[in-house]
Amino acid sequence: MDGDGGTSMVLRTGNDYIDSLRGRGLTAYYRGERVAEPVDHPVIGPSIRSVAATYDLAHSPDPGLRGLATAGAPGGVTINRFTHIHRSAEDLVRKIKLQRVLGRLTGACFQRCVGWDALNALYITTHETDAVLGTPYHERMRRFLAHVQAEDLVCQGAMTDVKGDRGARPGRQEDPDLYLRVVRRTADHIVVKGAKAHQTGALGSHEIIVMPTLALGPGEEAYAVSFAIPSTAKGLVFIVGRQSGDLRCLYDPPMDQGNARFGGHEALTVFDNVEVPMERVFLLGEVAFSGKLVERFAGFHRQSYGGCKAGVGDVLIGAAALAADYNGVAGASHVRDKLVEMIHLNETIYSCGLACSHEGRETASGAYLIDLLLANVCKQNVTRIPYEMARLAQDLAGGLVSTLPSARDLDNPETGELVLKYLKGVPGVATEDRMRVMRLIEHLTLGRGAVGYLPESLHGAGSPQAQRLVIGRQAPLEEYKRAARELAGISSRPRSGG
Repeated sequence: MDGDGGTSMVLRTGNDYIDSLRGRGLTAYYRGERVAEPVDHPVIGPSIRSVAATYDLAHSPDPGLRGLATAGAPGGVTINRFTHIHRSAEDLVRKIKLQRVLGRLTGACFQRCVGWDALNALYITTHETDAVLGTPYHERMRRFLAHVQAEDLVCQGAMTDVKGDRGARPGRQEDPDLYLRVVRRTADHIVVKGAKAHQTGALGSHEIIVMPTLALGPGEEAYAVSFAIPSTAKGLVFIVGRQSGDLRCLYDPPMDQGNARFGGHEALTVFDNVEVPMERVFLLGEVAFSGKLVERFAGFHRQSYGGCKAGVGDVLIGAAALAADYNGVAGASHVRDKLVEMIHLNETIYSCGLACSHEGRETASGAYLIDLLLANVCKQNVTRIPYEMARLAQDLAGGLVSTLPSARDLDNPETGELVLKYLKGVPGVATEDRMRVMRLIEHLTLGRGAVGYLPESLHGAGSPQAQRLVIGRQAPLEEYKRAARELAGISSRPRSGG
């Protein structure tokens, strides 16, 4: 089973989802101004539409796509896969395939993966915590999961604390709120204070799932807390971050935006003495299990990047190939070779995502966990490969990626004909189409789309060194040594020296 079952399920459409976000009265700000209705905001709206795509795919007329986007739940009902607990290695594989489809469909971050990964990490860890300590967390988690599945909700996974002085532990910060913590506890609720940074899709989420940001030890119990609250909870403040080129959504025509339909957003999420019912608390002071939760969530999310970044990479490869076509150089051997290199790199990401999924194993909870070593290898590749793909795309496109006149110049009667004449590429291709593909490459490698494709590839799900630490812990180095000694004829017993 996933949740408790016995509840009628809702399989929302994209429009249902968008309607569910209206009238919530969030305390949200962008560029110093209150955001009254995120759905209608020109900068945040494209991000909401990206999430809506995860709902619409569940209703696709294509049974193959519909099968990727949905899963079975107790009672024979169908749920959105983004609310599903992985029950087999095949479920883990379908996750990667779904993420690639959506990355290709939107060319953006579609923002449900963090919450999905949090659900699965908590499902496994709460079961283990209860088995060892007799806590009530797993049943609480199952009830919360049933609620999420029944209402087809978007969950925001909130792990990254603002951290302050990175050289100091949570309890030794000059300001104790720089890591989210419990400031008061009663029999029926806790009160928390702090902030979570880089929160993907914050204003498009129904629920926020909070987790610790690192493994904690004795004396740090106040920071060892995990819980879920509605995004409308009193005391939450969302401050939306800036993105390169974001003002084009406010002031420029759709062509100049590169991808005007879809996008992403992040926010600093502040918890100002937020009250959390005890029923929604999944970890409270059990420091020994904080590291397990962090490692499993990070593993799931590092797996995710093998799907979504490959999907966005598909779009970038397609755009680079179109640019070569429109520039009249598609037949050049070095151009073909660069496209092959982009494909090779992109499939490397995808292959790692599939590998860690195929090697997933069942846990005591009944949920499946990816192979942590391979998931971290996957993300380590993702910290590098998109940057090289972006460089190759810019190389293939040419300098117009960074010097292209505005679509307004195309519309201006005094300059429009000049732009059409002098920015013409090969015969048979409209100048406007050439401009559009250049804008898409700019968007993905320099503009708003680059936020999710480049820095997020580097730092999302943990910065590069975090993966290297896990790879070092997970790799069976002693087995490698034994194999080398055996083939080299080295005795395992030390010999007396002469």
